[in-house]
Amino acid sequence: MKTLRSRIYLAIGIAGVAGALLIASLGSGYATRFFFDQTAQRAESTLRLTVAALSGALSRFGPLPELIADSPDVRALLERSSQTGLVSQLNGQLKKINDVVEASDIYIMKPDGLTIAASNFDTDKSFIGKNFSYRPYYTDAIAGGQGRYFALGTTSLKRGYYFAAPVRHVDTVLGVVAVKMDVDEIETAWRSAEHEIIVVDEYGIIFMSGRPEWRFKAIRPLSPAILERIEATRRYPTSSLLELPFAYLEGSGGGHLLASVDQEGTHTEYLVKSAAMPAAGWTVHVLAKTAPARTQAYVSLAVGLLLLLTLILTGTFFIQRRQSLMDRIAAQQAAQNQLERRVDERTADLNRANEKLVAEVAERKSAEEELRQAQADLIQASKLAALGQMSAALSHEFNQPLGAAKSYADNAASYIDRGRIGEARDNITRISTLVDRMAAIGKHLRNFARKPDDKLAAVPVGQVINDAVEIVAGHVRDRSAQITIEPGEEPLYALGGMNRLQQVLVNLLSNALDAMETAAEPRIEISAMSAGAGRILIKVRDHGEGIDEAATGKIFDPFFTTKGVGKGLGLGLSISYNIVKDFGGRLTVESHPEGGAVFIVDLERAREVPEAAAE
Repeated sequence: MKTLRSRIYLAIGIAGVAGALLIASLGSGYATRFFFDQTAQRAESTLRLTVAALSGALSRFGPLPELIADSPDVRALLERSSQTGLVSQLNGQLKKINDVVEASDIYIMKPDGLTIAASNFDTDKSFIGKNFSYRPYYTDAIAGGQGRYFALGTTSLKRGYYFAAPVRHVDTVLGVVAVKMDVDEIETAWRSAEHEIIVVDEYGIIFMSGRPEWRFKAIRPLSPAILERIEATRRYPTSSLLELPFAYLEGSGGGHLLASVDQEGTHTEYLVKSAAMPAAGWTVHVLAKTAPARTQAYVSLAVGLLLLLTLILTGTFFIQRRQSLMDRIAAQQAAQNQLERRVDERTADLNRANEKLVAEVAERKSAEEELRQAQADLIQASKLAALGQMSAALSHEFNQPLGAAKSYADNAASYIDRGRIGEARDNITRISTLVDRMAAIGKHLRNFARKPDDKLAAVPVGQVINDAVEIVAGHVRDRSAQITIEPGEEPLYALGGMNRLQQVLVNLLSNALDAMETAAEPRIEISAMSAGAGRILIKVRDHGEGIDEAATGKIFDPFFTTKGVGKGLGLGLSISYNIVKDFGGRLTVESHPEGGAVFIVDLERAREVPEAAAE
């Protein structure tokens, strides 16, 4: 497997090297030609625009000298040049014409080349009094032709192109009119970082360029005869006529003409586009830098190699990923087989542990059932203990109506024997009332002693309070106590159990009576009220000695009691606390500011109130 993988990687590497060599050999030449063609197109466009601009400027100023030469004032001045008034008038006219056409200078020369009128008559570099007979444009015009010439001004020291025309009278040439065109503004638009524009004359001398340091430099060697002719016409400053390190290159141009310029230790290569202007005797060259094109070609070649490398790496990645996936699948299969064996072993262990857990759960459920049964028996025993404590009071409660009933029965029999039927009926009615009272007390005792139902329902709070008061009524009378009930403004129904809530209130009332054992005027206050947020509060307040702060936190603990020895087991409040907790409520105690203790039963208010609350 490893040998096959190595062979695949070796084949990919060989293919990548071959592709890189192919791109380097073929792509380099193609990319160079492509970007050189684009550079040539831009240079050709620039060349056309430059030639058009120069031709337009020449066409603009070319007819001007001939038009001025046709002026009668010009001919009159040349015929009578000594008239001062006519000179001043013509100077003003030339200045106005020059301002309109935006030429550099306009001036008039006599046949001997002496300037007698000029548009710059009022400047410190005025041409008046200057003789320009050495200029070729003057010699051509005085001979009757049209003069055209580019030169550096000897007076203004500014370059310009000169147009000249003869002033004629019949067949006689009276003088010459010359117009100088400024070239500085034309060159301003030639400055560019990508190319250079130069204009050379018939000698190969650069007289216009966007680079000032190239002006009056020759792109080919100048012979002594040419230098002598330039100096005779004062065309250029001979001290500046140096040769520009300019050379044409052969090959590696993709079919385009290349040239190099070496200046200040820097070698710059250009793509050359040229156009001749025969009318002016000029040649316009656009030199486009080849460095950007070569850089683009190198970048394109690098991008091609990078794409090839990306393809190779991508292919290698997918092959390696596929192999890794196969290895991972094999490893996963082996791990799955091992996992299945471990799962089987673990399942057997879990089954055994599960069997033990089931047995332990069964034992805990049995213990829980026994605990619940013990708790229920404890609650029932507590109730029976409470009944036992009330047995003396209940005995008095039953003995009194029984004695009264016997007396009423004896009296009724005596009334019957005497024939006093009405009085006998009245005694029998009283006996019936006493029996009903004893039956009601028995019913409350049976309900109190009955085992409660765990299901919660809506319990009428007022009825539970009344039933609990009736159960302890005998105990209350024995203690000569007084109970005050405030049931609230509306019927209240709490969520709980009828019998268990009654047991809680009986326990609280019994504890309240025991707490007031030494009170001179024992009094218990019971109130029920709505506490908002769906809660109901039942408060039982005694007027005893109250509860110590130390005992408040432990009063609901099992077997904790504040009574004397033999007077209680300490289970009543603990059982009551758990009963209220089962209802979803709370049983709390606090000391009243005016003395005594207040037990508060906080219960949830029943949302649905039945027509008759279930017991």
